[in-house]
Parts: sequence; C-alpha cells; structure tokens
Amino acid sequence: MFSFLARPAPDVPVGVCFTDRHDGSSTGSLGSLNLGRTDVDEVTHLRANGHAVRDALGISRLVALHQVHGHEVLTVDEDFLSTWTEDSWLGEPHAQALPVADAAVTTQPGIGLMIRVADCVPVLLADPVAGVIGGAHAGRVGFDRGVLGATVEAMGALGATDIRAWIGPHVCGSCYEVPERMAQEVDARHPGVASTTSWGTPSLDLGLGCQRQLGALGIAVERDDMCTLTEESLHSYRRDGAGAGRQAGIIWRVS
Repeated sequence: MFSFLARPAPDVPVGVCFTDRHDGSSTGSLGSLNLGRTDVDEVTHLRANGHAVRDALGISRLVALHQVHGHEVLTVDEDFLSTWTEDSWLGEPHAQALPVADAAVTTQPGIGLMIRVADCVPVLLADPVAGVIGGAHAGRVGFDRGVLGATVEAMGALGATDIRAWIGPHVCGSCYEVPERMAQEVDARHPGVASTTSWGTPSLDLGLGCQRQLGALGIAVERDDMCTLTEESLHSYRRDGAGAGRQAGIIWRVS
C-alpha cells in the first residue's frame, strides 16, 4: 500500500509516503487503491480508500488539490481547515470544489498534504524543526514554470529555513518520450534535463531536473522514484490511458 521514506519520530515529527495501486477498494483498471479519478470511481470505494489511508498514517484529514500544471501554492491554515471535512478531498461531484493549485504548504499538525499523480513527479518537502511541510505536483509544465521554487518560497514565508525533500515515483527519463523540439526547449531553460529513451528517442528526465532545481536552492533530496510506466504496481497514464487511477505522495506532521 505504501512506500514510507520517513515515519514520524520524536526527533523528526514528519511522515512521508508514496502510495501504490494496491490494497484498496476500487476495481477494474483504476486499480484497488485509487486516490483520484473521483469523477469516474464509485464514491463508496473512494471513501474507503481515503479512510484506509488516514488510518494507516494516523491523520485526521487529507488535503487534495485541483492540479492544473501551474505554479500556484495553497497555504493550508486554520481558516481553510474550518470548512474542510474528511470527505472534502473527494472534490466535485461528491464534495465542494477543490482549490486550484499545484502545491500546498502548512504548519498544521494531523493534516496530510496529498499530491496525486499517474506519471508526473510528486515532490514532498519539510523543515521538521520549524514544523513546515509542503507538497508539489511537478509535471513537465509545472516544473518548467517554477512550481518547486514557488513552494520553497511559500514554506519560507511560514518560517522554514532548513528544508529537505523527497521525490516520488514518476515516469523516468528512459521512458518519458517527448518531441525533439520540446526536449531542446526545456533543456535550454533547465540544462541537463534532456535525455534519451531506452529505444533511442528524445525524452526528459524530470526527476533529475527536480533534484537539480532543489539542489540549487540548497535542499538535500532523497529519491524513491520507480518508473510509473514500467512498474505495474503503480498507476501510469502513459501505460493505461484514460483508465488509469492515481497514486499520491503524502506528507504530514504530528504535534
């Protein structure tokens, strides 16, 4: 169900995990642990999946975003949470509309910031001492537009000074085929991100690109980045098309 990179401990009260597509309640091509596709999955399955995740992590609520491949960052504070229930992560049509953003930051304990993906790069960040956490959806467009820098800036506004980061499963540079012109254009802005697929065509290595962007900001990075396309235990839009479910990177802090 989960790949844990960090569990809450007395000296580091932050948990980090990445889910897979197993041990949930969904059916069919969505896999069993689907945390997205709320427009097509059965709401009873979605509620059960959310409940299983909250129980496993020991958190009260999950905060999800309407991700649009941008660089907007949501600050999750007490006012935001005053109207956010345990089912709010379901979004429309089952709950209220989700906030439009591709990253979120918070200092609130017991809240899981959830970044949902099916090939894009989930990046989770924390300053455990300051008690500031963040999560970012770094697809090609968001990465290119600076969503990671925007997330770090928003964390700094909450008091973060010593941030570390975790990069989760995504489609790798050996599989993320793109047109040659696109690879060249992105590489011109982010040198070194252009790569080659295992079959010899142009590609992008967004995991490496994210690591380099964060490294330039002085942030140490840990990677747990199995390739979503080739690892069948993970959701992949490139492999499964419109029938793909969504996994999540989730970060939370305890009191």
